[in-house]
Amino acid sequence: MISVYLDNCCYNRPYDDQNQLRVHLEAEAKMYVQRMITDKKLNLVYSFISEFENNNNPHSVRKSSIFDFFKNAAVFVDSSHLAEVTALAAEITATGVKKMDAYHVASAIIGKADYFLTTDKRVLKYSTEKIQIMNPLDFVRIVEV
Repeated sequence: MISVYLDNCCYNRPYDDQNQLRVHLEAEAKMYVQRMITDKKLNLVYSFISEFENNNNPHSVRKSSIFDFFKNAAVFVDSSHLAEVTALAAEITATGVKKMDAYHVASAIIGKADYFLTTDKRVLKYSTEKIQIMNPLDFVRIVEV
């Protein structure tokens, strides 16, 4: 079964201003991916970094909803992997990816996710043979073929 890791901006996309068509379509795609996860058609990978970043979410309803969704995960990369995540994140950061984003990508790789889903344009520019990084809309196009 295909495994996916969603970063924080992906989780929060449905809460963004939906007046822009791109944002609206990405939000719909993210919600479709979420349904595929709850329907057990995809495996969700998440990490202690996901929990850390979501814990700092200032919007209590969003925070609670995202934490509830984490319960659907098949794989959790816990803090016992901190050294490994940090080392890999340092390599990723050296390519220009921001630190927190690099920690997410590293966690996804360590959690053996097949895809890293994000709506962050800067992260989408990063490429590695270790994981496929893409926008949720592009991912839905692939899995729906």
